[in-house]
Amino acid sequence: MSSSNAQVLRVLLGASTAAGMLCAAPAFASEPEAVATADPVQETQATSTLETVDVDGRRVRREPASPRFTSDVVDTPRAVTVIPKQIIEQTGATSLQDLLRTSPGITFGAGEGGQPLADRPFIRGQASANNVFLDGIRDTGGQQREVFALEQVEVIKGPDSVYSGRGSGGGAINLSTKSPRLERFTTVSLGGGTDGYLRGTVDWNAPLSDTAALRINLMAAEGDVPGRDAVDYDKWGVLVSTGIGLGTDTSLTASYYHLTSNQMPDYGIPLFTKIGVRTTDSGILDVPYDSFYGLTARDYLVGETDAFTLDFRKRLSDAITIRNVSRYSESLNDYVVTNPGDGGNTTSAPPGVALVNGVYWMKRGLKSRWNPTKTLSNVTDIFGTADWGGVTHSYDLGLELSRERNNNASWTVTTLSGSACPAPLTGFDCTPLYDPNPSDPWTGTIVKGVVSTNLAETTGLYAFDSIAIGERWIVNLGVRYDDYSVEGTDVTGTVAAPVATSRNGQWDFVNYQLGVVYKPSRNASIYASWSTSSTPPTIAAGDQNAGNGQGTGNLVNVLLEPEDTTSYEIGGKLSLFRQQLLLSAAAFRLTRENAQVQISTGVYAQVGEVEVQGVELGVSGNVTPRWQVFGGYTYMDSELVRGAFNGINTGDPLANTPEHAFSLFSTYTITDRFSAGGGVYYVSKSFGGNQGGAGGGANRIYAPEYTRVDLFASYDLNDRASLQLNVQNAGDEAYIIRTNGVHHADVAPARSATLALNLRF
Repeated sequence: MSSSNAQVLRVLLGASTAAGMLCAAPAFASEPEAVATADPVQETQATSTLETVDVDGRRVRREPASPRFTSDVVDTPRAVTVIPKQIIEQTGATSLQDLLRTSPGITFGAGEGGQPLADRPFIRGQASANNVFLDGIRDTGGQQREVFALEQVEVIKGPDSVYSGRGSGGGAINLSTKSPRLERFTTVSLGGGTDGYLRGTVDWNAPLSDTAALRINLMAAEGDVPGRDAVDYDKWGVLVSTGIGLGTDTSLTASYYHLTSNQMPDYGIPLFTKIGVRTTDSGILDVPYDSFYGLTARDYLVGETDAFTLDFRKRLSDAITIRNVSRYSESLNDYVVTNPGDGGNTTSAPPGVALVNGVYWMKRGLKSRWNPTKTLSNVTDIFGTADWGGVTHSYDLGLELSRERNNNASWTVTTLSGSACPAPLTGFDCTPLYDPNPSDPWTGTIVKGVVSTNLAETTGLYAFDSIAIGERWIVNLGVRYDDYSVEGTDVTGTVAAPVATSRNGQWDFVNYQLGVVYKPSRNASIYASWSTSSTPPTIAAGDQNAGNGQGTGNLVNVLLEPEDTTSYEIGGKLSLFRQQLLLSAAAFRLTRENAQVQISTGVYAQVGEVEVQGVELGVSGNVTPRWQVFGGYTYMDSELVRGAFNGINTGDPLANTPEHAFSLFSTYTITDRFSAGGGVYYVSKSFGGNQGGAGGGANRIYAPEYTRVDLFASYDLNDRASLQLNVQNAGDEAYIIRTNGVHHADVAPARSATLALNLRF
């Protein structure tokens, strides 16, 4: 355990001890009766409901926090999923990837390309790492995100540039953080489990006056990844937020968020292309799934995030509220990782692997990155509801300003001694392919290489209006104009003799959303919508800003145009059981055009095109007061319509886009004290890359289909304490969670079990 984690866990243990003493003590006779409020104590004890409680004791639905959503979810003409805090807690999720498993249609790409070893979500087949937001502001940089400070997560499906500006076209993910409240409460959770799992969290909130409050969230955790030799982690985080003027027409909330994560990076297991012989139909090499090819003496992954946020709100009337949010953030993605089988250095093919005396030997490849990102953003919204022209308008007008600076460098790693390689491989860092040893000796140096820089600036203007025409019709309009510019310097060579090349570009684009909603009843809607999105060429596969917005081949010095994404969607939503259960269904067709592809040798054009069409079903809420359900099903038919000139992948499904995905997490309150349930998750096979040779065509690589089952149980010891058991991957399903189709496949964690003591007072 790191010293920082040990210190934080000691604090958490002290808090839990104090809480336990309070829980054991009898209540004073003069203690006032509890009032139904949005107190997390009440929300936690009501484990069977996905709703929260307002100050009048009424159940209310979870809704997106952004004023850009000018209608409730049931009246928003597009697929929107709100994952509430109860699901975050009950599933035992500790990362964004864990949590988004509950929302079908979202996958994660393997570490490679624009965002290696960071969150790389794909929504409706489109890379969306650049479309993750924190409280409505783009959360930039390569990050591995935690969930301890989240109130809910909102997933918007389909082209969303009207909401978020530049984007990949698949959708966006907004993380809503916990904010101070005017109630006094503390919740503490201490958990332990298999594979060295330890985790502690504290959520403490205290009123400072009738209109001011302070809230502090702490987290520390460590453990091993189940089923993966030598892959471990430790992390700690804090969110401190304070607010004044809460519950009044004028409020100001200030917050600071920090997360530090240290772990052994894992590039999974190699593909058959490393030995040139297909050993499985999927193309994933038939090595044991617990094989780990990294070097524990050399490899590392450090992630750090700091964010300062000011949120000011002024309500002038029902028709006008002003909100201004400012944020300064810094993040760091820093690693040295083994890429299995890409070590090269051999006289035979394939490079990096040799058969010696009947044993395959592999020379460890290496990837590295030092990528700090600094972002300054300001977003202003003016919103409200008013009657104009005889109809009701719910509107939002906004201005977004942002400035993002990325630095990128690789580490120069020199091996001085270690595991020697047999001929024809030379040097060090070799290991048997079918029996790797992560504890092989290693000594050497790690020195930072040349640093490339990139500065991106955005000015965005947007307007939304939901127009209620009578009691049956709502017209939803949205438009956004963006001015987006990038200037950067790509540096190659050595630190002693760097070679710098300047890259820059500027784009302006307009995107739209048009939706029509028909309401056959108050709690039901049928809708049709059209929306667009723009992806500037500096956003590599939708992952992050890059300095190069210019073409290659015959397009050298030609500024490329943004890719254009268009989506048509029809659907319906129905709220049942006094608005406690939300059902949704949508059919969509998404087209991305204007991508740069090679149309002949040395000749390029922006004619690339992909299509994704499908159906999405969703369910969220309570069937009965005791029975909770959350999940859905997505069918996606994806196709690379036009790609590279050799056409090897034309007609293929898109990478990281399974045809079928199903998830259902459900719990049932069996007695007043005992609840049980779990989750079932199915994903059909998905390809790892739309590339020729190793990644596509006759040699395509795919992750096979899998079904995973998780279990949940909770028992209330008393009104203030409960035990929660989570068994992840209860069937110990051995499966591949993703593959990049060229280098490696990532193995999913094996079975694990955790037991947490949850205290609330």
